[in-house]
Formats: sequence, C-alpha cells, structure tokens
Amino acid sequence: MAAERSGPEEAVAGGEDGPSVQATPGRAEVFATVVDTFLEKLVAAGSYQKFANCYRCFYKLQPEVTRSIYDQFISQLQTSVKDEIQEVKNEGNLELLFNSLDKMVEEAKNQEEPAWRPTGIPEEDIRSAMVPYLLKHRSYLRKILKEKEEENRKVAESVLAGRNRIGELQQLIQARKRAWQAISKEQQELIMTFKEPQ
Repeated sequence: MAAERSGPEEAVAGGEDGPSVQATPGRAEVFATVVDTFLEKLVAAGSYQKFANCYRCFYKLQPEVTRSIYDQFISQLQTSVKDEIQEVKNEGNLELLFNSLDKMVEEAKNQEEPAWRPTGIPEEDIRSAMVPYLLKHRSYLRKILKEKEEENRKVAESVLAGRNRIGELQQLIQARKRAWQAISKEQQELIMTFKEPQ
C-alpha cells in the first residue's frame, strides 16, 4: 500500500519544477489513500506481538491458534472499517462531491482575478462584496429604464398620432355632416319648390 501512495505523492512533489509523470490525484483518490494509511497504522499499532502479550496464557498454550485468531481479527477489522467507510461514502455521496470539488478547483485555476478574502473588518468586507453587485444591478436597471423610456416615447408618439388622426377624422365627419346637411337642406328646398305651384 505504501508503494501505491508513492506515485501520487511523487507527482505532487514534482509540481511545476520537476517533470510530473502523473496528474495530481483527485480528492477521492486522496481519501482512499488516507483510509489505507489509517488501516496500515491501525494494524501496526495492534501488532501480533502486542496481541500475544495481551493473551499470554493462551499464546503459551497454542501459539498457532493465537496467530490464526489474530490474522482473522485483523482481516475482519480491516473489512469492517472499509465497509463502514464505504457506507459513509455512499450515504454522503462523497464520490460525486469529491469529483465536483475537483472540477470547481480546476475551473478556479483558469480565473485571472484572485479569490475574495476577508479583511477582518466586516463593514469593508460587506462593502467590497456588495458594491460591485449593486453597481452591476444599477447599470442593469439603467439599461432597462432607457429601454422603457424609449418604449414609452414610441407609445406616446403613437398616441399623439392616433389623437391627430382622430381629430382629422372628427373634422372630416363634421365637414361631411355639414355637407350632408347642406344637401339635405337644398333637397328640402327643392321639394318645397315643386310643391308650391299646386
């Protein structure tokens, strides 16, 4: 297991200065390596010698059986720890979270501006975080306002044109009404002239 870990560690140690054969391991791989290291240290802490010292009487009577019990105990302990950790990984959906975190880190590497860091003065921190947002929002609102003002100007021109057209139509209606009344009056006079001789 130690040999497995040396590859990613060497790749990380190589960094930008040295040639790195392997890419930096993902967080899921690092987590697996940490678990393996933990198990190795756990097994080392519970060595056979310590186990035999704890069960000295039994060890003196049957050393082979003690060794077999120790091997089974260590094997079951490792399996149990791995199963528990796998269950935690599955319940917490850690694989997906590790991968999304790796993706975020990769995306952040391409950003030119440095990440925001607090100054320790809350008022300045809030101001530095909120002012750019508020300025952006203000420019957006100004843009919307200009669009609405232009839209309102066009609607106002349309309304004025409509009013002018209505005024023209009213004048035309009045003119035709007067003309119709004049024709009607002339018709009435004409009819009256035909009726008078009788």
